[in-house]
Amino acid sequence: MKVALSNGNDKIELPYGIKRAESYFHLALSRLHNCGLFSEDDGVFCRRCVVVGNGGVLRNKTLGEKIDSYDVVIRMNNGPVIGYEEDVGRRTTFRLFYPESIFSDPINYDPNTTVILLVFKPHDLKWLWNILSGHKINTNSFWKKPALKMIYKANQIRVLDPVIIRKTAHEWLQFPTKFPRKEKPKHPTTGLIAITMAFHICSEVHLAGFKYNFTDRNSSLHYYGNETMSEMIENGYHNIIAEQTFLKSLIDKNFVISLT
Repeated sequence: MKVALSNGNDKIELPYGIKRAESYFHLALSRLHNCGLFSEDDGVFCRRCVVVGNGGVLRNKTLGEKIDSYDVVIRMNNGPVIGYEEDVGRRTTFRLFYPESIFSDPINYDPNTTVILLVFKPHDLKWLWNILSGHKINTNSFWKKPALKMIYKANQIRVLDPVIIRKTAHEWLQFPTKFPRKEKPKHPTTGLIAITMAFHICSEVHLAGFKYNFTDRNSSLHYYGNETMSEMIENGYHNIIAEQTFLKSLIDKNFVISLT
């Protein structure tokens, strides 16, 4: 709560603050063993990090060995590693997720990964509390079925400070704090939130898998699966054009290096 007060999170509602969700945060955090990302005796101050997006551009690039060479490898959602090691690597330091996007099949379990929950609604925190307490999961408040079991141990789980999501939306993408009533609010993608987090914990940030082909609606959306760009273009929840424009400016100014 002290951190939330210092960041002004107590004055802003989810997903950019904790206002009206304080009790849910208390419940969820009470089940976790740690709040920090690195151990205190880590001793590393200059970290080279790569944020690995799930874009189809990663296919057949054989960047796996290069990705694994970084100090920190950040992935998001349920982008698989198994079966795609040659293109995306094997290591995962941090994986950002929300209840609808986390792995539930134990085959994807990695004991060396810390998973970080992005909280977009109070039910996301209630989900974490229930799943770690062994309670039944009510799936009615999710846009698609969330995971019904947690394959990660409690000491591997963290909750991302909403200030990171707020900075991504308002400082980086310049999204308005209020959208017109008839317009669906836009929120940053998990990928861009992961990049914002990387700037807070890394000395050097590289990217892979963040380039999309908007000219071909039938091109591969991800390096896995069969989804096409048409599904991304029709997504009203994100502003992909704004994100791609912003990422291009980061690359052009050499703030980040893109491997793809």
